[in-house]
Amino acid sequence: MSFSPATPMPSIYQARTNTPTCLLSLRDSYHRGPDCAKSYSGCASWRSAANYAGFQEGGGKLSLMPIIVKQYSVKRTGVFRCATIEEIEAEKSLIEKDVKGRMEKTIDTVRSNFNAMRTGRANPAMLDQIEVEYYGTPVSLKGIAQISTPDASSLLVQPYDKSSLKTIEKAIVTSNLGLTPNNDGDVIRLSLPPLTSDRRKELSKVVAKQAEEGKVALRNIRRDALRAYEKLEKEKKLSEDNVKDLSNDLQKLTDEYVKKIDVIYKQKEKELLKI
Repeated sequence: MSFSPATPMPSIYQARTNTPTCLLSLRDSYHRGPDCAKSYSGCASWRSAANYAGFQEGGGKLSLMPIIVKQYSVKRTGVFRCATIEEIEAEKSLIEKDVKGRMEKTIDTVRSNFNAMRTGRANPAMLDQIEVEYYGTPVSLKGIAQISTPDASSLLVQPYDKSSLKTIEKAIVTSNLGLTPNNDGDVIRLSLPPLTSDRRKELSKVVAKQAEEGKVALRNIRRDALRAYEKLEKEKKLSEDNVKDLSNDLQKLTDEYVKKIDVIYKQKEKELLKI
């Protein structure tokens, strides 16, 4: 834009009493010196052509000086709120609760696998893992039938719906329990033949493997919890010392559950090797 010297400046550029303001940063065109910040508070009018501006102070001679235009950007920063002690404790409690819940489920799974292992004595839990296709949906055998032990060497399966007898019989045959069902049209009887010494040793190895798998699952749960604590440390919610203390507590908890697996494993091994 081109401005005439006779055109009055808008009030925003006019001088204010006791508030000198640097309107423009100008370079000394005669000495090619550095940028200088000057306050032209007495400007009455100005004109611009190309990169030069004309200044006229108090009716004096109009002079042209080069304009140096500077752009300023304002960097916006987000507002961060520090977590409260209550919020941190809540997150820690959630992690601890999740750890204990998952470890308890691991113990239940190991115990269930052990109970399903055939020993010399009949136990309804041997059939816990058998699923039956019931009207197109796989369901647990104990959910559609009553299972009892008439004596120490046999099981009795009495379905609530007699039409499912054939399906239950098939599921037992394909379960790899080594049991032969006897279907009389009303109930299914299962006789447990005595285990040979070699078979007992084989089952003992299977039980040992299942116990080790349970311990690995516990260690994986501990690993996940440690990662959760490290994440809180990166977020500056926990200190390094806090994480060390929590890691020690977590190791103690893991050791307790490992001992639980050892206890039920020894009990099962004793049952298997008992002649």
